[in-house]
Formats: sequence, structure tokens, C-alpha cells
Amino acid sequence: MSTCANGAEAWVKADATRQGWRLAFSRPGFVTLKHDDPAADLPSGIFIRRSCHSIGSERGSDSNALIAKLADDFQTKFSDPVPFRTLHVWSRDRLPIGKFGFEPELDALSDAVGGQILAHLPKTLLDADKVNGIADAGATVMDVVLVEPNQWFWGWHVARDWHDRWPGGIQPIRPQVEPVSRAYFKAAESIAWSGFELRPGDLAVDVGSSPGGASGLLLEMGLRVLGIDPAEMDPSINEHPNFQHVRARAGDLKRSVFSDAKWMMVDSNVKPDQTLSTVENIVTHPRVPIEGVLLTLKLGNYAMAENLDRWLDRIRSWGPKDVQVRQLTRNRCEVCCAIRMR
Repeated sequence: MSTCANGAEAWVKADATRQGWRLAFSRPGFVTLKHDDPAADLPSGIFIRRSCHSIGSERGSDSNALIAKLADDFQTKFSDPVPFRTLHVWSRDRLPIGKFGFEPELDALSDAVGGQILAHLPKTLLDADKVNGIADAGATVMDVVLVEPNQWFWGWHVARDWHDRWPGGIQPIRPQVEPVSRAYFKAAESIAWSGFELRPGDLAVDVGSSPGGASGLLLEMGLRVLGIDPAEMDPSINEHPNFQHVRARAGDLKRSVFSDAKWMMVDSNVKPDQTLSTVENIVTHPRVPIEGVLLTLKLGNYAMAENLDRWLDRIRSWGPKDVQVRQLTRNRCEVCCAIRMR
């Protein structure tokens, strides 16, 4: 079973089909698949948020009966059980991100269901002290997806990367102060996922910085930030001693503006080809020492994802050491590229 952003199911299915998986039950934000090889790797792809081995499912209004079925399925699957030490419970995305203010989150229902599961499963099967903690790297995680409040799917996965370790692939994060925009959360997720080692004192360029969500996170991390955007910044960001605002478009600036920059974040409301032209002219300049770029490509609609191969080929033509691409949990109809230049 795989979860994704509401609206991205067609791309999840296409990627999984190429990997030998057959389609089964699905709902917006949730896709189940079958494979003839029981040892096949879980499906993966740009738009897959989390994939898990599915064990069973049940529909009903009695949560105790659902939990009893869940316990029976796990005990049958793991006949000589070693207890799970991590339980992740989450709901599928029932709306596209941003519609009516919807954001993926671990809601009260997930917490309540998780609490009931913890209370009823024997310690020989589930030995956890809380619901939805961050899994240890390499841990085997018990997963419960609330496809509907009264329809649960359950299974397991091995936590390999950050999105596997976070409950439902959603990064638990508590800002020091209220962020000025949701770009704060997108920046936090992209930095963790990329593995880029941003350090205090490094200079980061934030292209498309207004009103200052991503810049705010970078400043919290102790970086110096150059924000580039024709629009105004939030005063709390603009007045920070480690922040400098250039009210212009990045493509209009001399390359010398970027001569001390180590990192670049790009999240501008322009079409991908225009974004790529701007970034290409900066990072390929011989006197610009940027080490890593976190680049958001705005799709506008999911049909535009058919251009991803072309866009990624263009990025690879810049000669980067590594390129990763993923639709982050906090991305709307867009993807993030983590480009390591050096």
C-alpha cells in the first residue's frame, strides 16, 4: 500500500506498474498494489510518500473489532513475533494540499486510534510507549492507514530514510516562533530529506524569499541569508541582523552577488523552464561556489509531470554530483529537486 498527495495517484500507479506491480484498491491519496514476487522491493517513485507491506484491512464502526482483526492478522503473519517498537497511524490526504487550507497532519483521530491500539495489543506484538514517534533508522514499523474513519489498512515497513522514519512521512516539527509562511515547513523538510549539511555562518541565497518562511528557518539555524524577491519581506525577517534583502529578480543580478554563497533555495511562482534558466545561469558560472540547491518546480497541474524527465536532463547537464527529486509531503502540485553541485 502506498500513500501520496491527493491528486498524484496516476503517477504513483504508473511508476508502480513499471516496477511490476498490479493495481488493486485505491482512493485519492491511497493506492494498493499486488506483485507476483513476494520478495519484490516496495514500489518507489517521485510521488510516493510512503510505501508499506500490506497485511490486511477491515471496515466497521466498532474500533475494538477492528483492532482485534489487526492483532490477529499480525500474529498470523509474524508467527514467532518479535515486538514492534514503533507504531505509525495516519489518515490519507482527503483533499489536495492547500484546498480549503488542508495540510497533511497527524490529526486527533490518528492519535485516538493509535492510543486504542497501544492499549489493546499485547506487549509481545507491540512494545511502544507512544504513537507516531520518529522511528529509529533500520527499525521495523507497524503502520495503520485510516483510509476512512471506519476503514483501516495495516501493514509494516522498514525505516530507511527520513520519510520512512516520520509517521505517515510527515515531519514532526515545532517552530521556535510562529512561521511567517508555510515555506518554513517546506524548507525544513527539504533540508532534512536532502542530507545537505547547512552550518551556522554559511551564506544561503533564498530565491523567491517573500514573505520569509524559508528565510526564517535558515536564520533559526544560524545561517546568513540573502533573500531575493521583488516583493516585501515580513518585518521580523527583514530586521534580522543576518538577513539581507535584494528587491530584484535573481536573473537580473550580477553573478558577483552569489560569489560567497554556499547554498541556494529556490521557490518562485514561475514556470519550471524559466526557473531552470535562472538557476542554470547562476550555478554554472565559474565564480559561483554554490554547493547545493533545493529547487522547487511548480507543476501547476499533475499532467505537467510528463516534463520531469526533460527538466531533470537539463539539471544533469549542469554537471552536478547528485540529483534527487521528490514530491515532499508539504509540496502542493510541485516537486523538490535536491542538487548537489560539489
